[in-house]
Amino acid sequence: MTTLKQLRYLSALAHHRHFGHAANACAVTQPALSMQIQELEAELGVGLVERRPGDVTLTDVGLEVARRAERVLAATRDLADFARHRGRLLTGRMQLGIIPSIAPYALPKVLPVLQRRYPDLRVELRETQTLVLLEELHRGALDVIMLALPVEDAEIETIPLFDDPFLLAVPATDSRPISVRVGNHDIEQERLILLEEGHCLRDQALSFCDNPRGDVALGATSLATVMQMVANGYGITLLPRIAVDVEVRDERVKLLRFTEPGPGRTIGLAWRRTSPRKADFVALGQLITEMLGVPKTLGVAAPRTK
Repeated sequence: MTTLKQLRYLSALAHHRHFGHAANACAVTQPALSMQIQELEAELGVGLVERRPGDVTLTDVGLEVARRAERVLAATRDLADFARHRGRLLTGRMQLGIIPSIAPYALPKVLPVLQRRYPDLRVELRETQTLVLLEELHRGALDVIMLALPVEDAEIETIPLFDDPFLLAVPATDSRPISVRVGNHDIEQERLILLEEGHCLRDQALSFCDNPRGDVALGATSLATVMQMVANGYGITLLPRIAVDVEVRDERVKLLRFTEPGPGRTIGLAWRRTSPRKADFVALGQLITEMLGVPKTLGVAAPRTK
């Protein structure tokens, strides 16, 4: 009989593509994991893994079984969450994912209050790019993620929290006074400094440019680095309002506001539609907007489909 253990091991192998790394992730020995995979193959009567020296590749059938296994494992976790958290708000373990262009600005304000108000809640954080967070949310490795909306996935439910408009950060030597409003035609793309490929903030900024191109002057891994480049006169950037208090402490940088409607993003929470912890996530969203002191747009949004 196929077991959840076997499915969990296959899912880990599909994710790590390495028997040793998958075994470490599952806290078992490599022979034990390998044996369970072999038993699963025997049970299903099909090869799931191509074993080569120093390399692991899943067969086409193996990839599909692993994909379905992740859905089974996520549903199993949701079932356990339903039993554990029924009638108790924000208790137990919550695995929270968050994108890097939000984490340094939201978490220091939110986590201390969350811990004080809900002492029985244990938050485990994962900070990485949007696509990775969504993949981990789907397979049950995360409970809820904080990111820029929309999320175009019918299996994901979202709740918008607040709007986060962008400002144009330029060197203080820029001749334009801060009272002047700028438009997308004022963005010199050849001077634009953004986060590196894979960050949704990069795509959001480029989408506001006239005739956007993929090439920009420089790419960085953090907004702190981007702002240092601006301060030293290497270019300009679009900065989310949520980051202003932390990232603009240098007199060599000034901020210009955009004419309406200006660029920006909507920040929200997302979770699996099958999760029984919706009340927890709504409560978390309310606390986030309260602690950040931002205009609320709180309300459950229907998921978009492609």
